[in-house]
Amino acid sequence: MAVGCPFITCAVKHKQIEFCWECDESESCARWRGHRAFSRTRDTFVCYQKLEANIAFIRQNGVASFERLHKQRERQLREMLDGFNEGRSKTFYSIAATVLEIDDLKSAIARAKKQSAGLALIEKSKLLHALLDEIAKRKRLVLKLRK
Repeated sequence: MAVGCPFITCAVKHKQIEFCWECDESESCARWRGHRAFSRTRDTFVCYQKLEANIAFIRQNGVASFERLHKQRERQLREMLDGFNEGRSKTFYSIAATVLEIDDLKSAIARAKKQSAGLALIEKSKLLHALLDEIAKRKRLVLKLRK
């Protein structure tokens, strides 16, 4: 028997809300508090570095605005994968698309395109990696899963 997500089970099935951020008990819920504490320093198969910021954004702007923002992130990720993935960078680019600001992503991709004309794919990838790493370092972000 497969075990479902305890957050979805509680929020959607029991309380008929979209997710924990809509719950009156979200600040006092031990499970949710524990997950948020874990996510400040560690990841699982998903990058949680922006969890708190995402929750705040959703509370302030709503899920529809959050979805529009992530559609933009998805477009930037697609551009990185289509133009700069040498076969080993999918996770790196996925995390970059998750944690970096969209304008930073667009700027890095534009610079990489301009500077990589005529380069082999592996060199293009190294160039974009360096540009994204530079931005992440400046903003004190990590472009890998924190284990």
